[in-house]
Amino acid sequence: MILRNPLTHLTSAGILVFATAALPGTSYAQKGLPGEGKSVTIAQPNDDTGWIMTEVYTQLLEELGYEVGTPITLDVPVAYQTVSQGSADLYPDGWFPLHNTYVDTPGYGGERVGYVVKQGALQGYLVDKASAEKYGIKTLDDFKRPEVREAFDRDGDGKADMVACPPGWGCELTIQYQLEAFDLNESINPIKAHYAASMADAIAAHQQGTPILFYTWTPNWTVYELKPGEDVVWIQTPSIDLPEEQRDLAESAIVEGVEGCVEDPCQLGWPISDIRPVANSEFLEANPAVKTLLQEASIPLDFIFAQNAEMKNGADSAEDLERQASEWIAANREEVDAWLEKARASVN
Repeated sequence: MILRNPLTHLTSAGILVFATAALPGTSYAQKGLPGEGKSVTIAQPNDDTGWIMTEVYTQLLEELGYEVGTPITLDVPVAYQTVSQGSADLYPDGWFPLHNTYVDTPGYGGERVGYVVKQGALQGYLVDKASAEKYGIKTLDDFKRPEVREAFDRDGDGKADMVACPPGWGCELTIQYQLEAFDLNESINPIKAHYAASMADAIAAHQQGTPILFYTWTPNWTVYELKPGEDVVWIQTPSIDLPEEQRDLAESAIVEGVEGCVEDPCQLGWPISDIRPVANSEFLEANPAVKTLLQEASIPLDFIFAQNAEMKNGADSAEDLERQASEWIAANREEVDAWLEKARASVN
């Protein structure tokens, strides 16, 4: 068993992190743990919906004997850069193909390894159900109609306001591309402020009866606050038009059985994404046990949904994250032990 303590150390990049320590009497050498005397620095996005993945992987790495520092919270592009340069070793929240642009860059020093969730991430645009029914909104093209733009114009600029993504996020680039491709720049104003704050504002507006339009993804707390089919509906894109690096996955942008979509199958216009860990290549080469663990481990989508809901209802402290992850690991001990055994065997 590994317990975290308030001891700190500096990484080679000069970043102050919290170290972990074994309980008195515990010998890494006796247990043959591959992480003996080694540390791991994890980067995570500034959106907290994926922080539970960081915590699960942290605890798994600790069981292999690694010291895992406090995660570095960064904007998504910076997180990839940090992993590439070796200032962080691991980024557990990669979205592909959405984040292809970050890892396909020549000279990038990281690699995708394993899957957190295969094809578990939906993305797209939603409007409140009442407005969709009132104005007959089926696709983004409906926002070219003056009466629809006016209804969703909250700041008086003549355009419908849409909660989008902060600058630099992969989704921000795709939204920008689609607004241009569908000739919607004069009809929709993408709000690129802090996502959680923008969504909180939209939810408050919805509670007051104001029409709302927003982009979201799953797993995400938004679909707990605003339930598709009850409070909001997924709407479609006019056609499938994606940035070049995503076009080979266009078929997956039409999805059957999407709860709360205006049509079935639903032309979401975004390919289903895999959530994958991304790690520094040199770190993986030096730590085959970590590579094996990442190849073997996965986290159920239902658990991430449930944790996100619990988090948004107040269980959002570092202690809550640690408890939520440890409870899931305990409930899945047999499967987790199999992953860890393969990881240990990879260095023997």
